Order: sequence, then C-alpha cells, then structure tokens
Amino acid sequence: MTVLKRYVLRLFMSLKYITANVVDRNNGRIVATASTVEHSIKDSLECGRSCNAKAATIVGEVLAMRLKVEGLEQGQGRGIHVDVNKEVEKKGFKNRTKVWAVVNALKNNGVKVILEDNEDGPSRPGY
Repeated sequence: MTVLKRYVLRLFMSLKYITANVVDRNNGRIVATASTVEHSIKDSLECGRSCNAKAATIVGEVLAMRLKVEGLEQGQGRGIHVDVNKEVEKKGFKNRTKVWAVVNALKNNGVKVILEDNEDGPSRPGY
C-alpha cells in the first residue's frame, strides 16, 4: 500500500507575529511558509503592537503564491487540509478572525483547501 502525501496547514500566532506553515505529514517537512517576521511582509504592514486580520490575509496570500511556485497549490491532488475548529481552539477564540483570514486568502488565491470536521471526517467545501 502506498502512503499518500498529505499536506496540513499549521498556524502560529503571538501578539506581534503570525506564521503559517504547510507541512508534509509523511516526513514532517515544512514545504512552504510565510510570516509577518519576514522583512518583505513586515515592511508592508503597520502592525504596531499587534497583528490583525489584514496581516493574516497578507500572510495567506504570500503562502498561496509560494505554494504555486512549488507546484503544491493542489496538494498533489489531495488538497491542503485545515482543521479550523482545532486551530481556533488552540489559538483562542479571539484569534478566530485571523485563522479564517488565512484560510480564506488561500482559497481566494486558488489553493485547494479541504476543511476538516472532527465529528464527521473531512468536509469539502463547494467551489
């Protein structure tokens, strides 16, 4: 049996920074990343003491561009998996708009995003 590659979106948020990584679960390797720590992104934002949903959207757009450059916007036909409920639970309810901003930016830029639902298994949004 062949092990299928599965790409997962992981988000890291602090008061000042937002980082989004797409991880290959088979070997634990980060295949694409974007963060407000990077000078190219940081210089275009005015986060001040906190990053907002606008910064999260820009991080999602940059990540989508990098996935396209790597040829992984379709996740090798299987999509990029995101468990939004788990991410919101881990990041706190206050950060839900930032989580959704990254996910929606990926979707709007042509990345195949598969939203997972813990109760019923993966749910695939209609496009």
